[in-house]
Amino acid sequence: MSMIRVENLSKAFGSLQVLKNVNLTVEKGERIVIIGGSGCGKSVFLRCMDLLEIPDEGSVFIGENELTSRKADLNRIRRKVGMVYQGFHLFSHMNVLDNITLAPIKLLGLSRAEAEKKAETLLSMVGLESKKYSMPEVLSGGQKQRIAIVRCLAMEPEVMLFDEPTSALDPTMVGEVLATLRLLAKQGMTMVIVTHEMDFAREIATRILYLDEQGIYEEGTPKEIFDAPKKKKTRDFIHKMKYFSWQIESRDFDLMQMQGNIRSFAQRYGLDEKKANRLQLCTEELIYEMLNYGRPGEVVDMQVQISFDERDKCTVVGLRCKGGPYNPFEMAADDEVHLGVTILKHTAKRLDYRFDGENNYLEIEL
Repeated sequence: MSMIRVENLSKAFGSLQVLKNVNLTVEKGERIVIIGGSGCGKSVFLRCMDLLEIPDEGSVFIGENELTSRKADLNRIRRKVGMVYQGFHLFSHMNVLDNITLAPIKLLGLSRAEAEKKAETLLSMVGLESKKYSMPEVLSGGQKQRIAIVRCLAMEPEVMLFDEPTSALDPTMVGEVLATLRLLAKQGMTMVIVTHEMDFAREIATRILYLDEQGIYEEGTPKEIFDAPKKKKTRDFIHKMKYFSWQIESRDFDLMQMQGNIRSFAQRYGLDEKKANRLQLCTEELIYEMLNYGRPGEVVDMQVQISFDERDKCTVVGLRCKGGPYNPFEMAADDEVHLGVTILKHTAKRLDYRFDGENNYLEIEL
């Protein structure tokens, strides 16, 4: 049974199109984790599911009820959904028990005694029963977030939405909140979670959504997304790829400017002096090997792209050179004429070459 159904949802802020024609169905018991770069629309998408952001187009259903219908009883439908934010939003003038019992008494019609009994049971579940009379100001960030979760659970929601629930926490407090989410997962709670905690996403999710290009760019199981993503942007995000590109259109291009930019790229991503020097040297030798011997013709059309994988610290130098086929890696490692090839073969972990009929593609892994 579907708990949430999103159909052709679009949302823009002025001229900025954030989401366009997005579709999603969340089944009962699923744990959907949404990942993606900053500004890709993760939180906007989540907030649209509860109509905290009003979609420009499309429909949102909670169970069989259309939340986006003009005739919808929003308060009644929203009771099926609990939302936990980056901030905790506890009422600062109320103690923990009052924070939790207010909504069940006012909206569900529970007696004070019934609401308190439920609150104490839930607080015990997350290890905070001893804090029931504490004021929010004396609690840690992790404790506040666990109480915010309990406050949602007290309304007996059918599905929970979490908008980066650990992003405002000190790293020492993240674990206690994630432990609470794991507990809810074991109990079969349907959840949609926006998070940057990749290890947690891999562990808890039944399905991962990677957002990019105004929608769900790729989705799959944790194993599919983290171990074998099919699309380039997903791979780059998972591997935390960083890129540097440089176009060469003349034999007397500004080598010093390019090398200075490569040095800045290396420093920005933490490559030490030795690796930075090796990167500059190999890039230069690769370029001049192709300029001097590749015979690309009168017009120089060459592009250098350096990629750095933050996950495994792997650096790859790629070069595309227009012209007739020429594979410098076929040269002997001790060829005195092709000294650059000797340097590359003694330095690189991997050397690859291919020709597509118009361009030479060379790649070296350092």
